[in-house]
Amino acid sequence: MQASDLAFGDAVQCGRSLSHLTRHPVQILKGGYQRFSAMYHFLRTQKVIWMPQELDAFMPYPVEIVPGKIYMGDFKQACDPKVQKNLKIKAHVNVCMETGPFFEGDADRLLHIRIQDSPEANILPFLRHACHFLEIHLELGSVILVFSTQGISRSSAIVVAFLMHSREQTLKRSWDYVLKCQNNMCLSRNLVAQLSQWEKIVLGDIVTDISNPRY
Repeated sequence: MQASDLAFGDAVQCGRSLSHLTRHPVQILKGGYQRFSAMYHFLRTQKVIWMPQELDAFMPYPVEIVPGKIYMGDFKQACDPKVQKNLKIKAHVNVCMETGPFFEGDADRLLHIRIQDSPEANILPFLRHACHFLEIHLELGSVILVFSTQGISRSSAIVVAFLMHSREQTLKRSWDYVLKCQNNMCLSRNLVAQLSQWEKIVLGDIVTDISNPRY
């Protein structure tokens, strides 16, 4: 939420002052620190000054796609016990060749779609199964992590496809949503073309013009 859109208060006053000193938008967390603390207690810290080596070693968390329900990340995050514990991850959708350490052999909690990170990757045949897996776990109240090697291509394709399916919306709208969550999302032209075909399956027609350079 932009500072300019909020009622006047200490946080808003500070945000408006800062907005004059930066080219980037100053945003204020809705609900304030109390809400943030309740949802992401594991990110709280009393530390004010960080050394450069500490910042270099900082482990980012997966991005939140559906708040408290679906996260998207990379293989390293999927192998980190701390991430699994803090986010209360109960199921994995693994879209890379590597095998992670969690839920191995448990088909109810692990969907492993073995796809090479290559221009010829064929993900379309797996989309319906992936969407079904995610739907089941959402109904069960499980928290799911969707991941690939770097967390920007194959996992993004699965998440975009799921949003198209579950919300019955266009590729463009789903793409924009995921891009807002993961601003370095980068899909090959082949994967985009397959998502276009998925749009036709979901909506009955191709709506999004993927010739647009943004895709």
